[in-house]
Amino acid sequence: MTYQYDLFVIGAGSGGVRASRVAASKGYKVAVAEGSALGGTCVNIGCVPKKLFVYGSEYGHGFEEAAAYGWQHQGVSFDWSVLRDNKTKEIERLNGIYGNLLNNAGVELIKGYASFVDAHTVEVNGQTYTAERILIAVGAKPFIPEFEGNDLVVSSNEMFYLDSLPSKALVVGGGYIAVEFAGILNGLGVKTALAYRGDQLLRGFDQDVRNFASVEYVKSGIDVRLNTDIASIELLDPQQPEGARLVHFKDGQSEEFGLVLYATGRVPNVDTLGLDKANIITGKNGAVVIDSNFTTSVPSVFALGDVTDNIQLTPVAIKEAMALIDYWFDGKPVNFDYDNIPTAVFSQPAIGTVGLTEQEAQTRGLDFRVYQTDFRPMKHTLSASTSRSLMKLLVNNENDKVIGAHMVGDYAGEIIQGLGVAIKAGATKADFDATVGVHPTSAEEFVTFSETALKKRD
Repeated sequence: MTYQYDLFVIGAGSGGVRASRVAASKGYKVAVAEGSALGGTCVNIGCVPKKLFVYGSEYGHGFEEAAAYGWQHQGVSFDWSVLRDNKTKEIERLNGIYGNLLNNAGVELIKGYASFVDAHTVEVNGQTYTAERILIAVGAKPFIPEFEGNDLVVSSNEMFYLDSLPSKALVVGGGYIAVEFAGILNGLGVKTALAYRGDQLLRGFDQDVRNFASVEYVKSGIDVRLNTDIASIELLDPQQPEGARLVHFKDGQSEEFGLVLYATGRVPNVDTLGLDKANIITGKNGAVVIDSNFTTSVPSVFALGDVTDNIQLTPVAIKEAMALIDYWFDGKPVNFDYDNIPTAVFSQPAIGTVGLTEQEAQTRGLDFRVYQTDFRPMKHTLSASTSRSLMKLLVNNENDKVIGAHMVGDYAGEIIQGLGVAIKAGATKADFDATVGVHPTSAEEFVTFSETALKKRD
């Protein structure tokens, strides 16, 4: 059978763009359908604008800390519209770059949302397109649970385009998105509460990191409320739809907030794809089920990125796209290693982590030791801030290899990237010890751990 395209990609996010343009450069006739802005969640309503907001919010703390360094800042004020609009200009610039990447590679861009007709056919804006292969790369979307008043909250999507900032806000959730936006709002001068129904934030991270970070968030000014859940939300004044929200908690307490942000996880964005028409099997939360070569239950349809049940990170989706291209064009079976993927949480303070947590190492039955320290960073010896940093290293006793590194503190994301290379390469504790530290930095702590830093473990 003759098809219009060799490859049709649904979704022009990071993974979809990479797969489509590389496939086109290798000779495939490729089309990609996107109904929203190019670049997907990361570029438009995720990592990029969020990091810009983090930069903006850090100045709030910086001005407070600068006085001890001789800087006077009377009369300093913050204008939300400037940050918001400058962010939008930068995102629009990036959208243009993504468009040029596709165009220069010879990829046909079809504006609109695609849905399946069958295993080789999709429909966009009433027109059908056929392809030998179809790649699903539509990402994920925020999840907001059902409860009375859930139409009165916002998700991370809307946070980037607020008309104005409230004086008081409630962030609901305990994951990385929740703690990042709580830090952003707090840094921008909003009185911020963070409510999570569990007994500690950042489930899945190393327990020491979770405990330490939670204390530091409180120090920074965030009102962290654990074991706290929402019963319902109502407008304080029904005549003012944009006015204050009255939040009723399950413990019987009620409180007024100008904004309620729900950051309670993300789910695959599959609702309008019509997967059943192509007999594509999905799993929990609607995630598209794939094999080790990113093939779905239908041999002609593939999927990667956040729409699957793998790690939801932009660099992972890009690496998956390249692995899929190698599989298609060179016949290389995919051997994607999901271990030792460096990750950062751009909360305030930031978190960087790579490799196993202490709990994961215990679950795997490994014989290992832990080096751990926390200290007051040099910067704050003058600033009067009580902020501290945490660093932790896990070492396999069997072969001396470093199997995990974790940090809470300034520049954690930047520092953990270098450690990710070392751990991926199989560096041992002896290799770390033999490395000369850069002084004076926080990072040098990772290469100066001595036996005195050994953590006593049960």
